[in-house]
Amino acid sequence: VFAGVMSNMASEIGYVLLVPLAGLIFQAAGRHPILGMAAAFAGVSGGYSANLLIGTIDPLLAGLSQEAARIVDPSYTVTPVANWYFMAVSTPWITLLGWFVTEKIVAPRFPERPTQQFTAESADQQRVTDAERRGLRYAGVATLAFTALVVWSTLPPGSAPGAGFLRDPDTGDLLHSPLLSGVVAIIFLYGVATGIAYGIGARTIRSDADVIKGMSQSMSTLGGYLVLVFFAAQFVAFFNWTQLGLVLAVNGAGALQELGLPAVPLFVGFILLTASVNLFMGSASAKWALMAPVFVPMFMLLGYSPELTQVAYRVGDSVTNIISPMMSYFALIIAFFQRYEPKAGIGTLIATMLPYSVVFLLGWSLLFAIWLGFGLPIGPEAPLDYVPAARAAGG
Repeated sequence: VFAGVMSNMASEIGYVLLVPLAGLIFQAAGRHPILGMAAAFAGVSGGYSANLLIGTIDPLLAGLSQEAARIVDPSYTVTPVANWYFMAVSTPWITLLGWFVTEKIVAPRFPERPTQQFTAESADQQRVTDAERRGLRYAGVATLAFTALVVWSTLPPGSAPGAGFLRDPDTGDLLHSPLLSGVVAIIFLYGVATGIAYGIGARTIRSDADVIKGMSQSMSTLGGYLVLVFFAAQFVAFFNWTQLGLVLAVNGAGALQELGLPAVPLFVGFILLTASVNLFMGSASAKWALMAPVFVPMFMLLGYSPELTQVAYRVGDSVTNIISPMMSYFALIIAFFQRYEPKAGIGTLIATMLPYSVVFLLGWSLLFAIWLGFGLPIGPEAPLDYVPAARAAGG
C-alpha cells in the first residue's frame, strides 16, 4: 500500500507497473495474488492524493486553484506545495488503513490459491537478467547523482561554490523559487536521467536514436491529455470572462451562510459531493477544472482559503477512484485480475475494492476533521482561512 501511494510521485506509473508486480510478489510469498493487487491498487488509486513528496498532480491542481481564486482575488497565488503537510501525514494514515482492510476484510475472501498460476517456465521469464541488474545499478547511480545536484542547488548561497541557484535570486527563499515553479521539469529530468542510465546499463540503448525512439513512443500517448488541458484552460478562461463563476460563488456562498454550517460538516459535505462526482468523471484535473471556478471562490467568500478547498477536493477525488468504472485504468486492473481468476469482471473488482473505498472515506474525512479542528496549516504558507488583501492591509 505504501509503495502504491508513493508511486503517485511519478504520475500514474503505479497502475501499469506496481499492481501486476504486487500479484507476483504475493504469489511468491504464498498469498493469493489478487490480494496483493488489491492492496497495491488501493494505494495507487485510493491514496492518489497522499504522498511524502511533491508529484506531477500538485502543480497541475495548484494552477487550476490559482486561476479560480483569482476570480475573487486577482493577486492570489497557490503554490505546488500548498497541501504538502496534510498529504505527507495522510501517507502513513492511508497505509495503515489499507493494511487493515487487506488483512482483516479482504484476505478472508481469498484464502485459496488462484484458479490459474504461472508455470515454472513463465516464472523463469520473470527473473531479472544480468543485463537488467546492471541497468538497475546504472539507474541507481544516476538517481543518486541527480539527487545530489538538486540538493546542491537548494543549499543556502555561499555554503558551497555555485550553490543555491534554484533558490529565489532576490530573497533566497525556496517556497517561491525556480525549484517549485519548475518541479514538473525536475521530475521529468529525473525520469530521463534514470531511464537513459538504465538503457545504457541494460544495453537496450546504444545510440541517441534509441533514446528518441523511446521518447516518441511515450509521447504518442500524450495527445489525449493535451486535448484535455486545452479545453480545461478554455473553460476556466470563459468562467473569468463571463463572471459566471463569481455569480455562482456569491449566490452559493449566500445560501451556505444562511445554513450556518460549521466548517467540518461543510467540508465533509463537499468531500462527499466530490466522491460522488468522481464515480462518473474519473479525471482529477478535468473534474477540478469544472469544480474549482465555482467552489474555490464560493469558499473564499465564506472565509476559507483555496488551499483548504483544494485539499478537501483531493480527499473526495481519491477515495472512490478504486470503485469507479469511469477511471481510465479500471479495465486494465480487471485484465490483471483475470490473469489469475479468468471469471473476474467489473463486479469482482468493485466488490473487492469497496471496503477500501468506504474505510478510506471515513478515515480520511476523520483526519481532515481533526486537522481542521486544531487549525493546523495544510502546507507551507497555506492557511486555512482566507483574508482579503484589502482587509489584511487595513488590519
